[in-house]
Amino acid sequence: MDSQTSQSSQAPRPPHTFQVDLRGLVDLLSHHLYSSPRVYLRELLQNAVDAVTARLAEEPGAPARVRLVAADGRLRVEDSGIGLTEADVHSLLATIGRSSKRAEGLQEARSHFLGQFGIGLLAAFVVAERIRVVSRSARTPDAPPVEWTARDDGSYTVRTLPHEERPEPGTTVHLEARAGAAEWLTPSRVRELARDFGSLLPYDVRVGDEAVTDLPAPWDRPYPSPAARRVALARHCHELFGFTPLDAVELDVPLAGVRGVAYVLPSAVSPAQRGGHRVHLKGMLLTERGEQLLPDWAFFVRCVLDTDSLRPTASRESLYEDETLAAVREALGGRIRSWLTGLAAGDPERLTAFLAVHHLGVKSLARHDREMLRTMLPWLPFETTDGRLSLEEFARRHPVVHFTRTVEEYRQVAPIASAQGVGVVNGGYTYDGELVEALPSVRPGTVVAELDADTVTAHLDGVDAADELALAGFLAAARARLDPLGCDVVLRAFHPLSVPALHLDDRAARHEQARAQAEEEADDLWAGILGSLRGSAPRARLVLNHLNPLIRRIGSLRDPELIGTATESLYGQALLMAQRPLRPADSALLNRAFVGLLEWATHGEPAHREPAEGQAADDE
Repeated sequence: MDSQTSQSSQAPRPPHTFQVDLRGLVDLLSHHLYSSPRVYLRELLQNAVDAVTARLAEEPGAPARVRLVAADGRLRVEDSGIGLTEADVHSLLATIGRSSKRAEGLQEARSHFLGQFGIGLLAAFVVAERIRVVSRSARTPDAPPVEWTARDDGSYTVRTLPHEERPEPGTTVHLEARAGAAEWLTPSRVRELARDFGSLLPYDVRVGDEAVTDLPAPWDRPYPSPAARRVALARHCHELFGFTPLDAVELDVPLAGVRGVAYVLPSAVSPAQRGGHRVHLKGMLLTERGEQLLPDWAFFVRCVLDTDSLRPTASRESLYEDETLAAVREALGGRIRSWLTGLAAGDPERLTAFLAVHHLGVKSLARHDREMLRTMLPWLPFETTDGRLSLEEFARRHPVVHFTRTVEEYRQVAPIASAQGVGVVNGGYTYDGELVEALPSVRPGTVVAELDADTVTAHLDGVDAADELALAGFLAAARARLDPLGCDVVLRAFHPLSVPALHLDDRAARHEQARAQAEEEADDLWAGILGSLRGSAPRARLVLNHLNPLIRRIGSLRDPELIGTATESLYGQALLMAQRPLRPADSALLNRAFVGLLEWATHGEPAHREPAEGQAADDE
C-alpha cells in the first residue's frame, strides 16, 4: 500500500491554466505599455491592414479597403480582409497573446504584416467597455459569418449569423466607449488619429467619405524643379514638426528598406537633446520619438521615414535595438555625411549658413571621422587670437598652432600672446581641443602645442638686471602682500603697453588653490587629510609690465602699506581682465584695495585696515 501510495504521489498531475484578469491587463496596457490611449486606433487600423494584406496574398485581385465611421460614442472599423471562421474566433480572439498572423496559410505573408505580438484587439479595451466583431472568412467562403462580443470584465460570447448579415468576406469591429473615454471616439478625433497613423498606408483607408492616405509620400513625388521640391518638403516639415528647415536631406537606403527625408533644424540645439524622429513601419506610423534612429552626432536633424526592415518593440511605439537597427543607423548617418561633403564641394554658401548654426554637430562627427575633419577644415569656425577662423586658415598663418584646454586659460593668455605674435586657438569649447590635437593627422607637417602659463611667461621679455635690482624693495613688499593668496609676483616687459599686469596660472595651480581653501574651511580631521595632499604645484603669478607707465610710478613708491594696496588693486584688476571667478578672499581683497586707494586719494594716508588673509597685523 505504501508502494502504491508512493507511485500515486509521483504520478504527473494535470497542468494548471493561468487565469487572466482582463481589467487588470487593460490597466497594465493603458498605464504602462502604451504611452497614450490614442494607440487604440493604430491597433485597429493595424489589424484591418494585416487582414487585407493576408487576403491579397491569396487573392491578388481582392478589394483593399478600410472604412472607419464614428458617431455617438461608437466606432465602426470595417475591412475587406481575410476574415475569420468560428474556429478562428475561438482560437485567436479569445486567447490572450495569440496572433491571427500565426494562422495556417498566413506564415508566408508574415513579413508583410505590421503586427507581430498578438496584443491587437485587446488594446481597444483601453477606450471601450464592449467590443463586437462580425467577420466572414475569405479562405472558407461557405462558412457562415461569426459574431464575437466581449466586455472588459473578461466575458465573451460567440454565435454564427445568417449569410445575409455579412455577404462579403472581411471583418467589422464595433466599439462602445467606456466611461470617460468617449472623447477618443468622436469623429474629429478619429479622423485626426487615422490621418496621423495611416497617411502612408498602401490601401484605400477612409474616415466616412474622407480619404486618410496621402500617397505617394512627399519625398517620392515628382516635382517640376529642385526648387519646387525644396518648397514642398519645407511645407511638409512645417506641418509635421512646426519649423521651416534649413535644408532637406534625402534618406534613401534600398538595401535597408528605408525611404524618407531628414530636415535640418533652423536653430541650434544641445548635443544632449535627443531628436524625436517619425518612423513609419510599412506605412503605419510606429513612433514620433524614434530617438535611436540616427547617430548621436546627427542631433541637428529631424527625420520622417518609412521602413519595412526594422523591428518594433512590444508596444509598437519604439524600435527594437538589434543589428538591423545598427546597420540602418550607420547607413542614415552615411547619407547625412554625404550631404555635408556635397555642400562643401558644391554649395559653400549653404554650408556656411548651416555651420553658423550647427558647427557643434559637425565637430562632434569630425572627432571620430578623419575624412570629415579633412573635408570640413576650411569651414569649421574656431575662436583664435586672429579672430574667428578655420583651423586650415589659422595653420597657414602660424607655424605652430598653440591652443589652451580651457576658456579661462585662453582669456588669460590671448591678449598677451597675440601682442607677442603667438597664435592661440581656444580649445576650451566642446570638441575644439580634441580637433586641434587631431590636426596633424589630417594636415601632415602641422605642429600643435598646448599653451600654458610657463610658455607665455617664457615669451615675455626679461627686465634688465639693474632695473630689477632697483625695484627689489618694491617687489619684496608686493610678494609679501600676495603670498597669503598663493600668488607670486614677476616683473617682465611685454606688449601691449596698456596692460599693467597679467594674472597667469594653470590647472595645477588652481587645483592647489582649491585644496588650500578647502583645508582652511575643513575641520581638524579633514584639514589634516587635505594637508597631506599638498603638492609642489606651481603657484599663480602676477606678471607686472615694466613697460607700463603706471607700473613704473608704483615701483617708485617707498611706503610698504601703499605698495601693498596698489599690488592688491593690480591683482584684482588682472583677475577681472581674465574673467576669472572670484574666490571670497579675492572679493575681500578687491573691496579692501578700493577703500585703501580712496583713503590715500582723499586723506593722503590710509585708514586703519584689517590685515590681509594669513598676514599678522602691524605693530602699533
